[in-house]
Amino acid sequence: MSWRPQYRSSKFRNVYGKAASREHCFDGIPITKNVHDNHFCAVNARFLAIVTESAGGGSFLVIPLEQTGRIEPNYPKVCGHQGNVLDIKWNPFIENIIASCSEDTSVRIWEIPEGGLKRNMTEAVLELYGHSRRVGLVEWHPTTNNILFSAGYDYKVLIWNLEVGEPVKMIDCHTDVILCMSFNTDGSLLATTCKDKKLRVVEPRSGKVLQEASCKNHRVNRVVFLGSTKRLLTTGVSRWNTRQIALWDQEDLSMPLIEEEIDGLSGLLFPFYDADTHMLYLAGKGDGNIRYYEIGSEKPYLSYLMEFRSPAPQKGLGVMPKHGLDVSACEVFRFYKLITLKGLIEPISMIVPRRSETYQEDIYPMTPGTEPALTPDEWLSGVNRDPILVSLKEGYKRNSKIVFKAPVREKKSVVVNGIDLLENVPPRTENELLRMFFRQQDEIRRLKDELSQKDIRIRQLQLELKNFRNSPKNN
Repeated sequence: MSWRPQYRSSKFRNVYGKAASREHCFDGIPITKNVHDNHFCAVNARFLAIVTESAGGGSFLVIPLEQTGRIEPNYPKVCGHQGNVLDIKWNPFIENIIASCSEDTSVRIWEIPEGGLKRNMTEAVLELYGHSRRVGLVEWHPTTNNILFSAGYDYKVLIWNLEVGEPVKMIDCHTDVILCMSFNTDGSLLATTCKDKKLRVVEPRSGKVLQEASCKNHRVNRVVFLGSTKRLLTTGVSRWNTRQIALWDQEDLSMPLIEEEIDGLSGLLFPFYDADTHMLYLAGKGDGNIRYYEIGSEKPYLSYLMEFRSPAPQKGLGVMPKHGLDVSACEVFRFYKLITLKGLIEPISMIVPRRSETYQEDIYPMTPGTEPALTPDEWLSGVNRDPILVSLKEGYKRNSKIVFKAPVREKKSVVVNGIDLLENVPPRTENELLRMFFRQQDEIRRLKDELSQKDIRIRQLQLELKNFRNSPKNN
């Protein structure tokens, strides 16, 4: 019997990536040169936010999506942090509220005015202090309004209730820096990857670790829940230092269901999952390519579709929420690619080729909208609820009526589970001590330069005074 190729019937087998033309990009942006493994970009249906390079603290730009083209160098920034901004995330239910975290150990909530910024914004509506070291990650709860998660270099995950402006829970099961956080569909489970080479599935309200995997053959970096399939996907590095992905059963992390090597490059692999189309996108930091796959319920689980290729390397990628896509063009996913070398943000649309111009209901099922399913008190009391779904048929443009109200508070200590978080500080790592040493050396050199310049100026003034006194006019 002769060998025959097996063809899969899939409506997404011909999905292709389309980069926006130059006039629809965002140009002239001083993208941050920070080497932290984050996207440094967040996008929703109204605004694009990008962390920028700045002196004397951290800042990020917030640009209305319709304001494409070249951005002026003096464009207003959000610049209230005292250290580099490491992560930014838009509130999924209030489109002008954004959270940021920084090396200054704070998490801040900002309210962007209608139409974008007209001047620099330095005052946050809410400042959250609870971490004793820099904060590397922030994540909003997917179904509950005003619940925010933050992960710091003090190895803790704090759960903030923004209605009171305080941390209400603490997850303290990690022994090293947390690299990634991901929620399941209803937000009842949190998956984390950590520098201690472990993958954990945690019940966030109790902080209890339900499943834990010690990844010896597959050193995990990033994790993502695959919708409601009760599976996880991780990206990492194999024992031979090749980039690798692994698929896991969330109820049994003893062994991965499958492991697949991608390539031998060194850049971090960012995974993105679209629960509506069951498509997985893999984008490497420093690569120009985006691979995409279809996830199935049966073996081999993972089916390669195609690859979007570009010569320009990406530093990070922002992802447009589903209700912000162009359904008339059969767009099923959209990236915002950060190209540091050009100071450019390039939108990339993933499109299903269809000849009909009518609404394609089979590729746009009901999807989470901008209405929260739970209040903070309901979620904290143990209630779980799936997201409120909406149809994109008429073009979902409904703005949420929820308004963020910052609590008024004044508190010097932060006590969670009987522990004062600002007093319970873990020992500094070797890298942090070295970083502090080099900063102090730079500060000493700067002060020496200032002193030498002042000495030179004093000598110049003394010489000018001497010449003035010895001039014939004064005799």
